[in-house]
Amino acid sequence: MTDDSNHGFAEQDLQPVTPEETDEDGEQYHHFFQKTEGHLVATPEASAGANGVQRGLMRLKAAFIGTPLFSKDEIHERLTKVKALAVFGSDAISSCAYATEASLVVLMVAGNGALHISLFTALAVAVLMSMVAFSYRQTVYAYPHGGGSYNVSRQNLGQMAGLVAAAALLLDYVMTVAVSIAAGSFAVTSALNAAGVNITAITASLPPFLNFNVILSLIFIGLITLGNLRGIRESGSIFAIPTYVFIFSFAAMIIVGMIKVFTHSLVPATPPPILQMAQPVTLWLVLRSFSAGAVAMSGTEAISNGVPVFKPNESKNAAATLTVMASLLAIFFVGVSFLSNHMGLVPGDQSIVSQVALAVFGQNAIYYIFQIATMAILVVAANTAFADFPRLSSILARDNYMPHVFGNRGDRLAFSSGILFLGAVSGLLLIAFRGNVDSLIHLYAVGVFLAFSMSDTGMVVHWWKTRGKGWKTSILINGADAILTTSILIIVVITKFAFGAWIIVVLIPMIVPVFLAINRHYARVAEQLRIMPLQMMPQKIEHFVLMPIDDVNYASLRAMSFARTICKDITVLHIATDPVRAEKIKQKMQTYAPDMKLVIMESPLRAFMRPLLTYVEVLHEQHPGGFLTIVVPEFITAHWWERFLHNRTAEHLTQAFKRHPNIAVVNVPYLLKR
Repeated sequence: MTDDSNHGFAEQDLQPVTPEETDEDGEQYHHFFQKTEGHLVATPEASAGANGVQRGLMRLKAAFIGTPLFSKDEIHERLTKVKALAVFGSDAISSCAYATEASLVVLMVAGNGALHISLFTALAVAVLMSMVAFSYRQTVYAYPHGGGSYNVSRQNLGQMAGLVAAAALLLDYVMTVAVSIAAGSFAVTSALNAAGVNITAITASLPPFLNFNVILSLIFIGLITLGNLRGIRESGSIFAIPTYVFIFSFAAMIIVGMIKVFTHSLVPATPPPILQMAQPVTLWLVLRSFSAGAVAMSGTEAISNGVPVFKPNESKNAAATLTVMASLLAIFFVGVSFLSNHMGLVPGDQSIVSQVALAVFGQNAIYYIFQIATMAILVVAANTAFADFPRLSSILARDNYMPHVFGNRGDRLAFSSGILFLGAVSGLLLIAFRGNVDSLIHLYAVGVFLAFSMSDTGMVVHWWKTRGKGWKTSILINGADAILTTSILIIVVITKFAFGAWIIVVLIPMIVPVFLAINRHYARVAEQLRIMPLQMMPQKIEHFVLMPIDDVNYASLRAMSFARTICKDITVLHIATDPVRAEKIKQKMQTYAPDMKLVIMESPLRAFMRPLLTYVEVLHEQHPGGFLTIVVPEFITAHWWERFLHNRTAEHLTQAFKRHPNIAVVNVPYLLKR
């Protein structure tokens, strides 16, 4: 490019496709761009592309995820409290469908007489949950820009603490998807087993890692990923129905169940099995049961991470939604634990919640509606992670700790890269653990309580530094929370370590160095691209062009015409393996491009690429401060398979020099017709 050329398209360079003259304020250059206040604005048609194939693909994409939204419409995509409860509260509320069972599975080894302990662990979790919820209410007011534990920890405890909290949260969101989806699939399996359907026979011909639960789970992940790609407001509308159906049906089950308890009419549909007492009841067993049931607290931090997506007043609406969510979860968790203990239910082929519903409603349409609602809320619970994982990833990308692509919004103003990444990773996790809830749930609570602990500790430092109104009361509450959640974190790690929690314990310190490496890369890039003082600006660069050709034809002459526009010092290079052909090329050059300097290099060993690379290296050694542009005529074949019939020199040269600081390879395409 010559020195006086522009580094982009000037307005006068634009050639209108369908010019229309309008008033001065709204002069329209053509169908794709409009001039507004001295700059160009791309229309929706420009985003769809000028090519007919591109427009067709955009229409197909719009059919699945909806038409693209303007950036200015972001404020209209925010959530009301009703929709926010479905988006951010479904994870926490849904955990009452499996938390009781997780606690009972641990106690089974001590026989039927030990199962009643799960009620006391549920009460303990409910008390702790209320304290944590109150703490996060303070967080949403103190940090209204979202980020939750990450921002609280980074700003009050330092960079490393913030990154540890971020790693814990990201892993927690992946586990949320895996556990919730697997539990939702298990709800379907429970209903089918209750109906007498032989699930084993259905999947007998499939590989072991593709059992019924896994297949169903992958389908659910695909659907919820698609729903979230449509945007957070629309996903809230889609997932609000199953959330509220579950809330009302679960409330009905608790109420009717309690009535039957007081009327002495609540009995299990099938008598619980008699368990052998393999181990005595010990403090260790009780702690394990408590840590298993503590998964009910997962998702409590979700609202603090997504405060910016609430409608104004964001903090006030987020705090109100958090209070409702925590209250529903505590009531439901304690309620189902009480009903289960009253009947002495034992985990088996049917989930505990399924057994309670069967006892309360009987095997009728209401029971199956409840099971469908349970399945739906467990699937929708993954939506909490799909709302928070991409948003936290975007904050980390903004702070240069994750690739910047995670900070880009898609057509529907959602962080599409984070949504797709979460769907892929959680799907692989479900396949690896064969969709088994009991296996996955051991990995769950570590990230949850680590985030709780760091958030509470960070808030203690926050109140100590700010000392605003009521700071003494707040610092006491957050301090007590910090001690409790840290103690429970230690219990969870110890009790679940051998059952799979070690994976999370190992992964968190592995992820943090990745964050730091990404940050160092962006810091290096910023430093190297930093504009220097004027006296240190680079002087005029010596620029020359090399154009390797195999023959003189229309495509190569077209490339020569392009080369003339960017430089005057042009060398055309032909590597000859046939003297007769080389002479013909020399004659053609004298006829069609006599102004070009032609260099013919004989290659006795018939090699082409290596002598060419050596020639370029020698040129660069002779002009170490110069900039070399290699212009290559490139055939674009009409059919994909035809590209293998050509040498693809352009691709090889691009690959060879893509990391060279002073060499650019420019491909001049020539489209071959059918």
